Amino acid sequence: MNYLKITKYIYLVIAIFLGAIAILTWNDGTDKPWLQAILALGAFITFLFRNNFDNKFKKYDNNNQPKP
Repeated sequence: MNYLKITKYIYLVIAIFLGAIAILTWNDGTDKPWLQAILALGAFITFLFRNNFDNKFKKYDNNNQPKP
């Protein structure tokens, strides 16, 4: 289950990448980059969600370890 530790950071990288694209193309003459901004926000929220549950599971595992 090591891939679960890596995927939350992939969501963070995607959020930073899409956020940068949205900021860089905001003042172009074309349509505003609403899709990139919404996807960046969604990826960042997913990172926070995964990080929260990862911490919760670590705390649960530490409390339920057998005591010698």
